[in-house]
Amino acid sequence: MARETGRKLIASNKKARHDYLIEDTIEAGLALTGTEVKSLRMGRASLVDGYATDYNGELWLEGVHIPEYVQGNWTNHTARRRRKLLLHRHEIDKLLAKAGQQGHTIVPLALYFKDGRAKVEIALAKGKKIHDKRQTLRERQDQREVQKAMSAHLKQHG
Repeated sequence: MARETGRKLIASNKKARHDYLIEDTIEAGLALTGTEVKSLRMGRASLVDGYATDYNGELWLEGVHIPEYVQGNWTNHTARRRRKLLLHRHEIDKLLAKAGQQGHTIVPLALYFKDGRAKVEIALAKGKKIHDKRQTLRERQDQREVQKAMSAHLKQHG
């Protein structure tokens, strides 16, 4: 069988971009079991409640839901287990130093296969206040209205 190439998106966390101000992103590998990989290849995962924590100087992804593999047997994994993130030491130290600041956290943005290997895009993020979320939605709505007005203007005069 030919090796996979390119990037195949499994799941993305749209809620994270709404709830957090993204400051820095980094790609990390994941230590997974065989049934987790098979479940991911079926395109099943949820990053909504996911976050990364420090445990004995390593980064671990928690709260990510990878459902049990349907054809799995007694070797099947638990859906919300803690999964190790594979990063270089200097990347871990940099992320943990920034995440230790007030209001910062590490959240997963996307889960995908890159050249046949499972990868997760994690981000150093700062929580948005409610008024910030409203401001973002207002800006997006204003941008839509400008686009609509421009296209209407071009149709009339174009």
